[in-house]
Amino acid sequence: MKPGASFVGVLGWPLEVTWSPIIHNVAFRQLQLDWVYLRWPVPPTELGDAVRGLRALRAAGANVTMPHKKAIVELLDDITGDAEAIGAVNTVQLVGDSLVGHNTDVGGFAEFLVGDAGFDPKGNSALVLGAGGAAKAIVKALTDLGVGEVTVAARRPDAAATVAELAGSTGAKSAAVGWGDAPTCASEVDLVVNATPLGMNGEGLLTESTFNARQYVVDLVSSPPSTPLVEQARSQGASAWGGVGMLIRQAAASFEIWTGQQAPIEAMSAAAIRAIGHHH
Repeated sequence: MKPGASFVGVLGWPLEVTWSPIIHNVAFRQLQLDWVYLRWPVPPTELGDAVRGLRALRAAGANVTMPHKKAIVELLDDITGDAEAIGAVNTVQLVGDSLVGHNTDVGGFAEFLVGDAGFDPKGNSALVLGAGGAAKAIVKALTDLGVGEVTVAARRPDAAATVAELAGSTGAKSAAVGWGDAPTCASEVDLVVNATPLGMNGEGLLTESTFNARQYVVDLVSSPPSTPLVEQARSQGASAWGGVGMLIRQAAASFEIWTGQQAPIEAMSAAAIRAIGHHH
């Protein structure tokens, strides 16, 4: 039986660039679901109204992106494991009359890192740049995968320390460093992950670092597909990846939460790559 018509969308601000509608609408068509995915630019002051709107209109759910991932937690009826662990939600699901918050960034990154990039963090060292919801998701994913040591670098040392604590609670070694120490640290670890928006507009990041063939670098920025950080790391022999892979993995997990059906990953991936390529 084909489920009835339904709708979902993405809540963010300013939400100038989002690939989610393209990725999900292709997936709905592929599985012949009568669903549509919309774009909802919502300023922070109106987030409460937007969530009430989801309830009133009985949306099947929503994705949540910057800057709402933490703020929305208070507005939901319930949150699940990973979302609760890191205090950030990227997927909302309507269950009966309740709005339930999930976080698919954690599992999405883990699947991408091991399955697509072929890197096993077990016992290895990692540097995570940033201290927002994305950085927390990455640290949680790495500790779930048994990483040996995580260092978090951010402009605000207190924020970096808060994110690093997520790793410390599981027995992994953790540290927080200032932004100025990141380039040196990046040259020494097994894995570097950029969980900041830097690179979206062509900004260089870790330009003083030297990478080598044993290292893996993942930049969560998905547009442009190859940021200055990715280009630099590749040119120095490291295995370097942009953010499209994780974008698809977390989108597929959201899709499965809403629809209860297996996500058509190949179709979603092709749509994302095509859209991002045309954009540049």
